[in-house]
Amino acid sequence: MACENDNNNKGLLLALGLVLCVTLSFFPRVTEGRVPFACDPRNGLTRGFKFCNTHVPIHVRVQDLIARLTLPEKIRLVVNNAIAVPRLGIQGYEWWSEALHGVSNVGPGTKFGGAFPGATMFPQVISTAASFNQSLWQEIGRVVSDEARAMYNGGQAGLTYWSPNVNIFRDPRWGRGQETPGEDPTLAAKYAASYVKGLQGDSAGNHLKVAACCKHYTAYDLDNWNGVDRFHFNAKVSKQDLEDTYDVPFKACVLEGQVASVMCSYNQVNGKPTCADPDLLRNTIRGQWRLNGYIVSDCDSVGVFFDNQHYTKTPEEAAAEAIKAGLDLDCGPFLAIHTDSAIRKGLISENDLNLALANLISVQMRLGMFDGEPSTQPYGNLGPRDVCTSAHQQLALEAARESIVLLQNKGNSLPLSPSRLRTIGVVGPNADATVTMIGNYAGVACGYTTPLQGIARYVKTAHQVGCRGVACRGNELFGAAETIARQADAIVLVMGLDQTVEAETRDRVGLLLPGLQQELVTRVARAAKGPVILLIMSGGPVDISFAKNDPKISAILWVGYPGQAGGTAIADVIFGTTNPGKLFPHHYLEFISYTI
Repeated sequence: MACENDNNNKGLLLALGLVLCVTLSFFPRVTEGRVPFACDPRNGLTRGFKFCNTHVPIHVRVQDLIARLTLPEKIRLVVNNAIAVPRLGIQGYEWWSEALHGVSNVGPGTKFGGAFPGATMFPQVISTAASFNQSLWQEIGRVVSDEARAMYNGGQAGLTYWSPNVNIFRDPRWGRGQETPGEDPTLAAKYAASYVKGLQGDSAGNHLKVAACCKHYTAYDLDNWNGVDRFHFNAKVSKQDLEDTYDVPFKACVLEGQVASVMCSYNQVNGKPTCADPDLLRNTIRGQWRLNGYIVSDCDSVGVFFDNQHYTKTPEEAAAEAIKAGLDLDCGPFLAIHTDSAIRKGLISENDLNLALANLISVQMRLGMFDGEPSTQPYGNLGPRDVCTSAHQQLALEAARESIVLLQNKGNSLPLSPSRLRTIGVVGPNADATVTMIGNYAGVACGYTTPLQGIARYVKTAHQVGCRGVACRGNELFGAAETIARQADAIVLVMGLDQTVEAETRDRVGLLLPGLQQELVTRVARAAKGPVILLIMSGGPVDISFAKNDPKISAILWVGYPGQAGGTAIADVIFGTTNPGKLFPHHYLEFISYTI
């Protein structure tokens, strides 16, 4: 806005105009994004507080702030929807945001809309883990945190992201296995450290771009199976298995990645809730591994070990056990409701609460949340123009290309040559998939290229779903799919799973393709006059031995959940623009083929 002087203005109007001009100049970003979380330089009260002095060491600033808080204020600051403290110039804060493979709106801390209608959605973690590319994992983390910071600056996201999920995917039926790097502890550890480094930036310098969180500690790979849910699951684990398997990625998160947070899980380990176990939290994470950050519960975990697991006799005992074990932040209301009574009953002291608060506030200060105007801080220039950029979307495409695994290629049937094909039949419930391609814990994608759209860029296509959804309960559309197979020069079958079959709280009971999918594949392959390419879109493993043994099926690709650019990547592999054989050493191909 220009502030112009009209010589005809009266003196009063001129004065008002000058005031307006100065005011608008002094608040350049208030209308564009986020006002300061705390220590606003325009607030004369807070300028004198030591906790606002950026030249003072963080631990001193933290203690100064804690000393100014009342007990009721402290109690409402150790839950995810932390209250505002107006008398100290501190806004409320929602700790729960997610960034598993792109900025997500699963947590209440992040909202899409306005200047931020979407974000770059990369392949699901199980997919990018198959690339065996550490630099790719770190670069994805860097891009995701750029977009997260941009959305924070715009007032639509937080800075604390409860990602990545680095649980060991030991039970192949687990619905959340898609979120993890897989079953191998070494691979999971490398992924964990790389992604965390990408998200957090220069965490070794005690400044955080965003704060990552490795979850769910520990031995958690069951949500709801055979009458047992995650709230009642007791993982019986030997000390050796805990050390050699389940704890390996979490240890790498803390020691190599310097992660700012670890989340304890719902389940018990050897009879103890993880969020109430001082050996796991205080002694291991903070003691042996020396976590520089906070420990948070999975949402409502403290309530779960009281209400569902009946681990303590009273809610006050549950609150006290969690805090004494080393829990700093409760995702949920339990500590806000019961901590005061636990202190009054002498189960814990106010100093125990102060220690938890110190860990939380230290992370916020490392994020710059107590440093005043966000626009003047590192990363303060990131905004809407830094989200869904062409470079970010190109990285999503490259990640999808590197994630695809060639399982079979009889007679070198791949790559297909567009010049030799008039029509390709594209068949299957995932043939024109959009949101299915990004899996769970995702946000709103910048846009999608479906497998059908990707293939259509190379050659004319004919499309039939074959099944109404991946459940594939009926065969009434099989005939139309067989007709396409008889007419087309080649067939691409895009089968597999989606979030209706595998998801959080939804574990599978078997490893076969759902419903009548196997029959559809077999019938279409039998009718086909040209090569048949089978694509499996899934997070968890699927038994496709029938397809491996079918002489009519030429090639098989596992495409995972390949992200927003999945269709382009799939087509690039099918037509030879990208060669997955260059991305995987032969022994890795054998391993993945066996696993999938």
